[in-house]
Amino acid sequence: MTTNQASRREFLRRATILSGSVGSAGLPFALNMATMGAAVAQTASDYKAIVCLFMYGGNDSANMVLPWDDASWQTYSTLRATAPDPIALKPVGTAADATAAAGSPAALGGVLSIAPKNLANPENAARKFALHPSMTETKSLFDAGRLAIIANAGPLVTPLTKAEYQKGTKTRPAKLFSHNDQQSMWQALGPEGARVGWGGRFGDLLAGNNSTSTFTNISVQGNAVYMAGNSVFQYQVTNNGATAIGGLTGSLFGSTAATTAFKSIITADNQNLLGKEHQVIVRRSMDAQAAFQSAFTASTVTAPTQYYNPAQRANANNGLAQQLQTVARIIGARTALGTKRQVFFVSIGGFDTHDNQNRAHADLYARISHAINYFDATLATLGVREQVTLFTASDFGRTFTSNGDGTDHGWGGHHFVHGGAVKGGELYGRFPQVGINHDDEVGSGSLLPGIAVDQVGATLGKWFGVSDANLDMVFPNLGNFSKRNLGFLG
Repeated sequence: MTTNQASRREFLRRATILSGSVGSAGLPFALNMATMGAAVAQTASDYKAIVCLFMYGGNDSANMVLPWDDASWQTYSTLRATAPDPIALKPVGTAADATAAAGSPAALGGVLSIAPKNLANPENAARKFALHPSMTETKSLFDAGRLAIIANAGPLVTPLTKAEYQKGTKTRPAKLFSHNDQQSMWQALGPEGARVGWGGRFGDLLAGNNSTSTFTNISVQGNAVYMAGNSVFQYQVTNNGATAIGGLTGSLFGSTAATTAFKSIITADNQNLLGKEHQVIVRRSMDAQAAFQSAFTASTVTAPTQYYNPAQRANANNGLAQQLQTVARIIGARTALGTKRQVFFVSIGGFDTHDNQNRAHADLYARISHAINYFDATLATLGVREQVTLFTASDFGRTFTSNGDGTDHGWGGHHFVHGGAVKGGELYGRFPQVGINHDDEVGSGSLLPGIAVDQVGATLGKWFGVSDANLDMVFPNLGNFSKRNLGFLG
């Protein structure tokens, strides 16, 4: 790209951000800029979205994706058989025992065999793999080629061996094994206190594709540093849509006159510079809420069914699926909202499984499996399955050793990536050994990541439309790794 082209694109990006921050007064300018940016925005089919599904608490992915070749299974079933409540799952083909305690390995039955293509990493071909028994829909998506597994990923500054980790001869990520810090490391590549996430930086770079930047980065689950950019702010919504400022409609304190007066007070022009800026922000918020809610209300998709909770042996509503329903409705409103590139954030908690892991996982994995399957079907109905990619992330993996009914804080973990553009039915990265006292772990079976968050993010970013040069800005440590693109997206 020439200097002039780069300058023009930056001008368009900044102008679009401005148009999204001045409210209705800037609308003609925004429309003009959208027209000028047609070379960037291209056609209505040129839409892409990335969805981050964050599993708060640190997911013990060693019970989510696991090898069951003879040697691996022997080690697994031995080390995870610690009393009083062993967390070792049952082997492939084991029938579910309806008389066993709900959520227990015996009640769930055997793990679900999958057959990766093993083209991405031939080393994995010598082993067999399976998923947690609660993830029947996930297995179907994997078998159908719309879901892939990323093996042993986590925060890294540079490739690291166990010897280098122990001797301290290479830089480690900051504050390992800490919940808050490692959540931030995954989302923002820095410990707690980091203010800009890589999803937010994607929004900064590609907001120029949208007629307004306001709806570029949308969180359905509160504030997340992953979504924060330098110039693009995360727009937070609920399953009911955008949250309006209270007291602007209807009756306030029993009086419609009070409503009118209140609206006048917060929107009236102000000669004080601070007051004037406050008025601009309030008007922007009101305009954005009205525009969003109108488009969101007009966009409807089929609601998720209930899921089966194996820990309760009963059907229940799935809050995660409802979050993804909200994402789908926003995607369905993309034309009305003028968006071509969007980043979304949804989450599910409960993964800090120091105890009661069997029942917790039985429920959590059932919810994730059901929710992603619902999202897959809904995207197909909307005709955008190829244009939306979802990936999972978590604080960290957990120790392979068990404390008796759970596991402790670890490092690397396995993750899913889903979507029509995903080269699915495959396992990306060398699957690590299982157990303790080997080169893939740094103590108690805590995995030393073989894939960096930077590589996962760069692969997503490349598909999303971020240039190689900008990927190096978003992921400053990317150059330390020989493989920039993991290949899981077409």
